[in-house]
Amino acid sequence: MSLLVARRLTVATRIGGTIVPVIRGLDIALAPGKVLGLVGESGAGKSMIGRSIAQLLPPGFGVTGGTLEFDGKDLVRMPTNARRSLLGRDIAFIPQEPLSALNPVLTIGDQMAEHFTHLGVRSQPQRLARAVTALEAVHLRDAADLLTRYPHQLSGGMCQRVLIAMAFASRPRLVVADEPTTALDVTVQARIVSLMAELQRRDGTAVLFITHDLRLAGRICDDVAVLYGGAVVEQGPARVVLETPRHPYTRCLQLANPALSGPRRALYALPDQMPGLQALANLHGCHFAPRCPLAGPECRVTPPPLSGNARQVACLHSPLTAGIMSPVTLPRPPTAVAADALLTVRGLAKTYRTGTFFRRRDTHAVVAASFDITPGQFVAVVGESGSGKSTLGRLVMGLERPTAGSILLAGQEVTRSSEAARRHRIRTAQMVFQDPQSALNPRRRVADIVTAALAAAGSDKATRARRAGELLAEMGLAPEIAARTPAQLSGGQRQRVNIARALCILPQLLVADEIVSGLDVSVQAQLLALLQRLRQEHAFAMLFISHDLSVVRHLCDRVLVMYRGQIVEQGATEDVFAYPAHAYTKALLAAA
Repeated sequence: MSLLVARRLTVATRIGGTIVPVIRGLDIALAPGKVLGLVGESGAGKSMIGRSIAQLLPPGFGVTGGTLEFDGKDLVRMPTNARRSLLGRDIAFIPQEPLSALNPVLTIGDQMAEHFTHLGVRSQPQRLARAVTALEAVHLRDAADLLTRYPHQLSGGMCQRVLIAMAFASRPRLVVADEPTTALDVTVQARIVSLMAELQRRDGTAVLFITHDLRLAGRICDDVAVLYGGAVVEQGPARVVLETPRHPYTRCLQLANPALSGPRRALYALPDQMPGLQALANLHGCHFAPRCPLAGPECRVTPPPLSGNARQVACLHSPLTAGIMSPVTLPRPPTAVAADALLTVRGLAKTYRTGTFFRRRDTHAVVAASFDITPGQFVAVVGESGSGKSTLGRLVMGLERPTAGSILLAGQEVTRSSEAARRHRIRTAQMVFQDPQSALNPRRRVADIVTAALAAAGSDKATRARRAGELLAEMGLAPEIAARTPAQLSGGQRQRVNIARALCILPQLLVADEIVSGLDVSVQAQLLALLQRLRQEHAFAMLFISHDLSVVRHLCDRVLVMYRGQIVEQGATEDVFAYPAHAYTKALLAAA
């Protein structure tokens, strides 16, 4: 018997006097102890399903049809008090962004105490004991000490484990996990996934797993539902659906995902982007037809029904004929021709001194790093969180002062801070920061943000407006985005604006810090294709900081592997991935 069942569930909002469905006729079922994955691009409706369960739909949105049953009881028509009593007890949630989900002004202990008070634990000693037990269950050491710390004093992986501990503390029957491993490195991601599986087996919990990572969904989910435009286009056993897709959209997502092993292949970049609510309301027939490589006139007449038994597909072309949309194998990258280095780093080190005058402690973030980047070369830096990747990038960009070593950029020494070094860096290099929300000015419009470099150079308004349109088109963003502010964009849209800003006046060197983390595979494929095209046209180089090894293998010529501040292995990407020499490199590849 299923624990969670949606029957013809419809969620809608009103736009300009018209009722527009966001979730259309959803039919899913989740049995106790099973994991159901919801996959698809941003805007497909995945998180809206989780919000419907949590009763956290945005203002103006509501359930307009169908049922959403939990243990045989309809959550939609259930009295508010009865539904609230289920949330946090029988139904728990793991949100997407741990640092945003945790209160920054309360200690971990205070926040867990609030949670256990909601669960009915009145005694303070009992709440403390339960909190320590919950943190130990997610393998966090020194649990009692962690309760006294604030979220900013923990790493992203530790904060995510705190949220998992709180979610499973009540031994819930259902957990809704909304992108719980986004932006985590492969080793932490592997631990989080293993941890959730362990707690799920312990309690027999059902999990609704929302993700854009197809590889991860295939690994941990029993079944998967692929969503597009608020409707399921394919569902069935996870590995079967994701390895042998029958719907063109699922196949496009599969081909947009870079491979970690086997022959390197070209990525399929879906044209345009997921249509907005207004555009979906005006579409007839299959909503994927405008982007589908197989669509014919018949696809634009009436929406195809979701048909089948264990394997359901909504497509007139299903099953896909063998050979249709087959991947294109890429040749091995040519050996780089010897050239003068654009960036030369020798013995670079950064040590942070913390503590009091009487009790100081040195933290070695980067230790004696040495490497070269030639014009047009893409060099990756990989390693787990805390290995020194971002610090290395900030040192190259002059955002941190090195403790030792030297940096030579385009023939000029820029190790020491000076006005001449700053101006040379601005002309030669640009950086894309990891968190677009904090990197973009919240008070400025997108058109002004992406052309800030032109404004500083004195360009006229018409030139800036034309360049803004070009940049947004290259990033796969609609023209109307130019008039919006960052707060009006999704996370993936903000990241693309962040990248467009850095590419406005094309630099010789781009330092990219986790620029594809959090993006769906289709947007990621567009971005990787754009970077490769720009490299061919303009021969700019890139220092690519990433935890996604499959992206690194697809994009980069060379790779630097960092562990505890040291570069423990470097070489041609294909050689390092095929024949890793260092134990840490082997562990990273095994975790991926």
